[in-house]
Amino acid sequence: MIHVFCNKRGSGKTKALINLANDRALESKGHVVYIDDDKRHLFDLNRNVRLIAAKDYCLKDYNCFYGFLCGIISEDYDIDTIFIDGLSNIVQGNIRDAAHLFFDLEKISQENNVEFYININSEEAEMPEFIKKYVA
Repeated sequence: MIHVFCNKRGSGKTKALINLANDRALESKGHVVYIDDDKRHLFDLNRNVRLIAAKDYCLKDYNCFYGFLCGIISEDYDIDTIFIDGLSNIVQGNIRDAAHLFFDLEKISQENNVEFYININSEEAEMPEFIKKYVA
């Protein structure tokens, strides 16, 4: 399942996502991954949450990011939740071009029993239709 949180920058999405990741790490039987553009939230996350700084991997577009996610999931079959903080900070490009990414995320979410929580810096009214069905 995919959950999207969208709001303007500075509205508290990251803090809420960190709290959700920490809660999930305490109650989950699987592994929890938190993907951010850098490591600034390292000490805010529970030590059982694996933080990945995407800037270290030169993710150029949505296709690269999808391959990156597939690599993470294939490396560890115990992952049950992936948090993505600031999709537009991690992957440069227009969010309207991410339709294929969300289609593929839905597919790997179902096939691998992984939940995705994604923060996007934009108002819900500005979201493309293919994302609105995931908005929490």
